[in-house]
Amino acid sequence: MTTPSHKALVPFVSVDNMMRLVHSIGLETMLKDLADYVEADFKRWELFDKTPRVASHSDVGVIELMPTSDGEAYGFKYVNGHPKNTSEGLQTVTAFGLLADVYTGYPVLLTEMTMLTALRTAATSAMVAKHLAPKGADTMAMIGNGAQSEFQTLAMKAICGLKSVRLFDKDPAATAKCARNLAAAGLEVVQCGTPEEAIEGAQILTTCTADKQNATILTDNMVGAGVHINAIGGDCPGKTELAAGILHRSDVFVEFPPQTRIEGEIQQMPEDFPVTELWQVITGQKQGRRDNKQITLFDSVGFAIEDFSALRYIRDHIKGTDFFLDLDMLADPDDPRDLFGMLQRSKG
Repeated sequence: MTTPSHKALVPFVSVDNMMRLVHSIGLETMLKDLADYVEADFKRWELFDKTPRVASHSDVGVIELMPTSDGEAYGFKYVNGHPKNTSEGLQTVTAFGLLADVYTGYPVLLTEMTMLTALRTAATSAMVAKHLAPKGADTMAMIGNGAQSEFQTLAMKAICGLKSVRLFDKDPAATAKCARNLAAAGLEVVQCGTPEEAIEGAQILTTCTADKQNATILTDNMVGAGVHINAIGGDCPGKTELAAGILHRSDVFVEFPPQTRIEGEIQQMPEDFPVTELWQVITGQKQGRRDNKQITLFDSVGFAIEDFSALRYIRDHIKGTDFFLDLDMLADPDDPRDLFGMLQRSKG
């Protein structure tokens, strides 16, 4: 058997190693770091290839690919969304991602992204709230206490100085789970019996529910002046969380309008409904929060550039660690024209 003089191995970060990496860095530190990576890529938004995610819908869920490139690296995420999975003891969302070198086309990282997506989604929410939430906001209503809720809360604490979170879920067991997980977080955690109770005194309202349907988690009369709404649960066609009247009273900020108009809260609105792209706020080209009576609404659906930022972060932070395995994924013969010879020689 001939051993090639070089072998292209691809670092792979498993779920176990991702969790080890998080604990090694520290969860709140990693959330802040990820927010910085996402913000840096929003500042160079115009460099990226951009397309709405490629979605395959079924009666029970959706499977999507989310690709982008900045010209030097290419990244994609595979992700599903299956709300019915929870009742079967499965995750609603699972994901993995890949980063590649544009010059060679070779992958340079393969990683789980179920855990990483939760981290990057929370980091993005808090980064956006830093720009849009009212000054001094320190109380959040967390409506929907599923898999995202703790990450969202801790990102707001780490990046925006959150001091209190008010929890509501239609399933009291989910609220109890979230409260238990946040018990040592250094926050005031209040379990609420209704969404109306949860939003009392909150300057940030986060909605994150899983049903694949148009729902009204917040009605128009529940939302007063001056709040920031972080709407992260509407992420596919036919799934929304907010009454249309709230959108009419809000300044709406989005990641990539062609995708958000398909999947976000604004799918309820006419095609010409005005929105502001977040990258323009972050670069100073457009105004974010104007005054303390304005309602700002982040209509978040998640976008490929945020995943690209997270993949960059993992690539940079596994160097010099043992938080990955090298995978033999690439057939890379000594003579690139002799792939068949490589196969023959492998018989030994």
